[in-house]
Formats: sequence, C-alpha cells, structure tokens
Amino acid sequence: MKNILVAFFVLATLGAAAQSPAEFKEVKHTFGKIKQNVPASYVFTFKNVSGKALVVESAVAGCGCTTPEYPKAPIAKGKTGTIKVTYNAANPGNFTKDVTVKFVGTQLPTVLTIDGEVLTGGDKPADAKPTETKKVVKVPVKD
Repeated sequence: MKNILVAFFVLATLGAAAQSPAEFKEVKHTFGKIKQNVPASYVFTFKNVSGKALVVESAVAGCGCTTPEYPKAPIAKGKTGTIKVTYNAANPGNFTKDVTVKFVGTQLPTVLTIDGEVLTGGDKPADAKPTETKKVVKVPVKD
C-alpha cells in the first residue's frame, strides 16, 4: 500500500510540473489562401492559469520569414496576453511555420503553428469568381 501511495505522489508531482502556466485558446491557425508579398498576421491569445504573474521568456520562430511579437511585461494571475505571429508571404506555395514560446519557470515550451498557401499574382483560389464577365450579343445578319 505504501508503494502505491508513493507512486501516486510521484505521478501527481510530475503531472503538475508538466502543466503549462498559460492556457491558449488555440495553438494552430490556418490562413488558407493568401496573396504573395502581403504579410499575414494572427494573434494567439492565452490566459495566465498559474498562481502568480506570468512572464514570456521568449518566442522564437523557426525561420526569418515569421516574426513573433510577445508581451515583455508580466501577465497578472487570471489575465490574458497575446502573441502576434506575422508571416511575410514572400514565397509562393504551401507553408507551415512554428513559433516556440517559453515561459519563465517552465521546462516545456508551447509550440504555436501557422499554415496556409501563398498564391502568386496570377493564381486565384478555386472558389474565386471571375472579376470580369463579357456579355455576348447575337446580332441577326441580313443577306
């Protein structure tokens, strides 16, 4: 019985240590089809669910085409914060980019993901309607 109690205590302690002090509304955002060379941004929102002020230690993008912006001031207990992620959309094609967010005092980071497809100027989404329609008028011809 003593071994069971010790095992339960160890598992409960590990579970509490692995919990994030921030609760994100979502950790992935899909832009869908976006225009080339028009930066696309999304704001991820999180709530401080810890018992003390929460500080974002870092938010690091996997490449230079993605820029994260995060609060430098502590987020009070129970309050919300945001992390804005901007993708520069320079290269056409599908993309998936990650931003790794680390909070002070936690071991495991949170990974935020954005994805979508960058269309070149001539590309149009499959569901796009033509921008111009031509009306054909038949005129009877007399012989």
